[in-house]
Amino acid sequence: MSQTVLKLNDIVKKYQDGGSERVILNHINLEVHEGEFLAIVGPSGCGKSTLLNIAGMMLSSDSGDITLCGEKVSTLPKKKWTDIRKENIGFIFQNHQLLPYLKAGEQLTALLGTDPQEVKKLFKELSIDNIIDQYPSHLSGGERQRVAIARAFASNAKLILADEPTASLDSKRGRHAVEMIQMEVHKRNKAAIMVTHDERVLDLADKIYRMEDGQLTQIK
Repeated sequence: MSQTVLKLNDIVKKYQDGGSERVILNHINLEVHEGEFLAIVGPSGCGKSTLLNIAGMMLSSDSGDITLCGEKVSTLPKKKWTDIRKENIGFIFQNHQLLPYLKAGEQLTALLGTDPQEVKKLFKELSIDNIIDQYPSHLSGGERQRVAIARAFASNAKLILADEPTASLDSKRGRHAVEMIQMEVHKRNKAAIMVTHDERVLDLADKIYRMEDGQLTQIK
């Protein structure tokens, strides 16, 4: 039986909206297991990225529990969260978050200690082996996104969190990128959650959830 990689239990997140309080996440429950690729869809501003940031320990919930790789992490001191993220979570951010002073390949070798040959292999699979020695400022948005995907894969984390991974890619490259995430999950028994507006890639997900009005509903 596959192990549960991430479990969100009764997650609540509220924001002040002028003089009133807005509930973004209203008692959310979610589990993702080894070898499972989940997609979350929903209108802009519905809380998809907020949920992803809470799952990735980048943001605190107001209440509820997060269990990652069998450990209840929501109750741990915040100073431990950075190490847990680094060890267990690979992020694919919408805005790439590449370091400007490192070349594309160095985003993996210098930051993660990834073997250069493994980096070359990953870059070739993502069709970016030609930009391995270029700085982010010289790359297109699509190339930076694929470097970010390679970095998430190279971390060897059990959980991959992807926030709009196809946003800066054309349809062909976007589908290829999501196919790579799917393959990484199934081949290496990882777990992944993808937030997306791109309905063209939803068939690649094992399960699909819709976020609306603070609620998460499974639709596939």
